[in-house]
Amino acid sequence: MKRTTSRSRRGAVIAISALGIGALLAGCGASGGGDSGDGGVATVQFWHRTFTPAENEWYADIVKQFNDSQDEIKVVATEVPADAWDQKMKSAQAAGKAPDVYTHPGAIQDAVNAGQLHELNGIVSDEALGEIIDAAKPVSAVGDTYYAYPLLLEPQTVLFWNKDMLSAAGLDPETGPTTWSELLDMCAAIQPTLGDGQYCISPASDAPTFAWSTVGQQYNFAGHTALTSDWSAPDIDDDGYRELMNSYKSLWDEGYMPKQALAAYVEGQDFGEEKVAFKVSGSWMMSEIGSDFPDLLGATGIGAFPNADSATGDTATTLGNFKWVVDAKSKNPEAAGAFLEWAIGGDAENLVPFFVNTQFTKVPVRDAVQEAVAADPAAADAPWSGVIVNDIAPTAIPEPTYPWDVSLAVGTAMESAMKGAASVDDAIKTASDAISTVIQRDDLPSKAPKD
Repeated sequence: MKRTTSRSRRGAVIAISALGIGALLAGCGASGGGDSGDGGVATVQFWHRTFTPAENEWYADIVKQFNDSQDEIKVVATEVPADAWDQKMKSAQAAGKAPDVYTHPGAIQDAVNAGQLHELNGIVSDEALGEIIDAAKPVSAVGDTYYAYPLLLEPQTVLFWNKDMLSAAGLDPETGPTTWSELLDMCAAIQPTLGDGQYCISPASDAPTFAWSTVGQQYNFAGHTALTSDWSAPDIDDDGYRELMNSYKSLWDEGYMPKQALAAYVEGQDFGEEKVAFKVSGSWMMSEIGSDFPDLLGATGIGAFPNADSATGDTATTLGNFKWVVDAKSKNPEAAGAFLEWAIGGDAENLVPFFVNTQFTKVPVRDAVQEAVAADPAAADAPWSGVIVNDIAPTAIPEPTYPWDVSLAVGTAMESAMKGAASVDDAIKTASDAISTVIQRDDLPSKAPKD
């Protein structure tokens, strides 16, 4: 039976009834989102992307539970295909018809600057906002003002390995490499044991993927990311960035990785089909292995991505995230906030099925939810959960808040240097010039984070 805590019952009553029907139905001028429905019921439009079947089922169920729990707010959910999301959302925002609540990945700074997001302070309780763990605050707030409530965090660069393939090479199947030198040595041992079409490792290999998936590695090798702290200049012309690019060039030149990707970075098919001994992906890949290649679960090792031999930073990954936000033009922001809080900021038990059914591959952003998920009986059969939550996530850094074009310039340099299309020095110079253009174009020093 689903446990309902006193806090969740109290929160639902306060968040909904204290608003009053009049407040819920008060319009905010010509805008999008929901409106008052039949019988004085406030309608909240909620959009989310198409995710995995388990996630989609949870989204549908949480909306149904909320609607069944009270009769003053009706949430209408729309599942939007991932490849149609950007265009559909941009069109809705341009027409002033964005949904009241929607899912949001990545940094929020650009959306805040554009006035697209409603402050959560005032429509979500201080108690609920106060439960967000420190690691999730950079993706949720600007200063002391919250604009998003996170559902999850997930390390974006994790190393998976096939224990049987390591054993066949005479390597310890329970222990992955901790440094790049160890990784290269293990690949040298594995390569002679492979058949046609098999490779040691499947890492990122194209500019856009390098752009977002290696930010943690940039920090690990160099002790910083692509801009100076005041965002006034590029900061990639140093030994750390050179070593990072040369490390990937070694994988490419030695034939340890395929010349053409066997699967996307975010997918695990190449690993599931045992075409690679190592796979680099986000923590979410374990969910795919569990659902699509269940026989491989017991033979899958997981660990932090290897450090640079002379690592400066203490992590090699960023924390990806998915959050819920309220649109700045919502006609019913209080109702939207009430739904958001009930669904992901209230009773921890509401969220347990989400994390259990996604194979314990994501990090809850509230201590109460982490404890509830860890207490689920299925957690005992998911030893990788502790690696993700306790070993990888705590030291991971947030995704960068500078413009995407900065990251893409670095990603382009990494691909060019790896494939030999340009020398490392030339690739860095080209990227630095491109970043300098972005700095001037967007006046980045005026937008740099303030201490």
